[in-house]
Amino acid sequence: MRVKNVTIGIKSVEEMIDEAKGVMKSLERGKKVGKRKAGIYFENLETMRKAITIERLKILKVIKAEHPESIYRLAKILNRNLKNVSDDVHYLADLGLIELEKTKNGREKTTPTVNYDKILLEIPV
Repeated sequence: MRVKNVTIGIKSVEEMIDEAKGVMKSLERGKKVGKRKAGIYFENLETMRKAITIERLKILKVIKAEHPESIYRLAKILNRNLKNVSDDVHYLADLGLIELEKTKNGREKTTPTVNYDKILLEIPV
């Protein structure tokens, strides 16, 4: 089984703009643009720490290990308030760390999934 990873890192706005400019210049010259390392980047460590909290990491681990069929079931496993878990799950989905699938089997439910095995952290020095 191949291990899938997600990279989370820190890049300044200037670095992101410089990378985008480099890609645009290459495209203007008709050059092929190679694949960039995909990931989720934050402007600084403080912003990243606010986004990736201990509770949100627990959510990712429980989804990966337990495969809950709904956010409601996830909240029960975590013994947390449904609204708070739902807010965290949707935030993590917006970041791209969780995939959500809506199903309707009588009642509509949203099934969260985590499709990777590791989060790799990149912090430039």
